[in-house]
Amino acid sequence: QVQLEESGGGPVQVGGSLKLSCTVSGRFSDYAMGWWRQGSGSEREFVASLNWNGDDTEYARSVKGRFTVSRDNAKNTLYLQMNKLKPEDTAVYYCAADRSIGLVSSNPHYWGQGTHVAVSS
Repeated sequence: QVQLEESGGGPVQVGGSLKLSCTVSGRFSDYAMGWWRQGSGSEREFVASLNWNGDDTEYARSVKGRFTVSRDNAKNTLYLQMNKLKPEDTAVYYCAADRSIGLVSSNPHYWGQGTHVAVSS
């Protein structure tokens, strides 16, 4: 069993930056990790994922070039660096995990509770 806890959300201005963190219990390096988000009235959507050691990543088209996903296996922590934020990035951001050496599946097994990001002008 693995537990995930996000942090780092909050208000930010358009064009600003924010870094989310997700701390994970358990054997972190056994898991592929990812970030999803859900805006108000919207379905949850994929944002980014990376494999167990971070050398394989995938991004949604809407965030590619602005967001960077990374992990520190020594600290059991996943990160999402978000730059050039837009109002449409406003959402609850969730980290997720799959026990895998590849990337996370489209429906990961483990989820955090989420952290809210609000981008305003």
